[in-house]
Amino acid sequence: MKPREIRPGIYSVGAIDWDRRLFDSLIPLPDGTSYNAYLIQGSQQTALIDTVDPTKQQILIDNLNDLGLEKIDYVVANHAEQDHAGTLPQVLSRYPQAKAVTTPKGKEMLMDLLAIPAERFVTVNDKATIPLGGRTLEFIHAPWVHWPETMLTYLREDRILFPCDLFGSHLATSDLYVSDDGQVYESAKRYYAEIMMPFRVSIEKHLERLKDYAIDVIAPSHGPMHNHPEFILKAYRSWVLDEPGNIVVLPYISMHGSTRKMVDHFVSALTQRGITVKQFDLAVTDIGKLAMALVDAATVVIGTPTVLAGPHPNVAYATFLANALRPKLKFASIIGSYSWGGKAVEQLAAMIPNLKVEVLPPVISKGLPREADFQALDGLAETILQKHQGLHLA
Repeated sequence: MKPREIRPGIYSVGAIDWDRRLFDSLIPLPDGTSYNAYLIQGSQQTALIDTVDPTKQQILIDNLNDLGLEKIDYVVANHAEQDHAGTLPQVLSRYPQAKAVTTPKGKEMLMDLLAIPAERFVTVNDKATIPLGGRTLEFIHAPWVHWPETMLTYLREDRILFPCDLFGSHLATSDLYVSDDGQVYESAKRYYAEIMMPFRVSIEKHLERLKDYAIDVIAPSHGPMHNHPEFILKAYRSWVLDEPGNIVVLPYISMHGSTRKMVDHFVSALTQRGITVKQFDLAVTDIGKLAMALVDAATVVIGTPTVLAGPHPNVAYATFLANALRPKLKFASIIGSYSWGGKAVEQLAAMIPNLKVEVLPPVISKGLPREADFQALDGLAETILQKHQGLHLA
């Protein structure tokens, strides 16, 4: 994709990655992604906001060449992760007078990760500014809005916010701006769930700080830009601040059918009580869909058979991820089966220390579930209903 003008002297110069399907060897990318970079020309100096993933470095270099740039004065590194900073060494080499602009922590990390020498950096404090001539960059420190060195960049005169990962979406699209609200909402929610949700307490503070800024455009480093910024700001306020819904997320796996029989009965018991259920078979589930479901849920119930005296490995993996993502859950429980014994319940309960939840009594059957087990599942469903009603969720 060639450079595209956003406003006179402001260009999108990043790269679209249509075919990438896995991020960090962990996160599914069903719709690809982009690595957005932005060039800003003032009357006196020029700044590049972020770079691109090293796999796409030639696209960025070609775009800068197409603009006929004789020099770049500043390369702003909002975030040290290599999908944004990975081509920084090549850009600094091509423009030897350029300085990398980042936070003090960002300098330290970029020196460690990319071996950039200290003299190539300019560090900025929170609310510091750099004039470009008729345009002014303001830097907003946002530690732990993803990583400890993160900052946002605000272009004052044009009222454009460059927040790097914040407000982004893993979505490969030729559209410069959001054109399909539904598609972008889902991609942005997936992005929030998989990447930003663990940092929602920090994000809440920075959403409050951003109220002081007049913002006409949000230009993230993944996905299309927002020229109606209230759309994504409202979504983030909901994901971060709203109380969870009357929803049970039920990730499970079943090897020989016993746990599946329990899941089927339990889902029916919950839905009969007016509780929304989001059920995921972990043998085939897109883990991103599970993460999205956890954003709004009040309760998670984990379904597992017993394997070598513990939970099924797929269940342990999903439980570990849920603990790492730190959703707004209020309650958790476990259902499942065993044959000769085990400690699946104890092991799973020990895996969720980050979840500030009340653990409800589990329901575990010995072999095939029988009438008493089904009655216990009905009882668990009733308990969940009462708990939700107690929080005015149902």
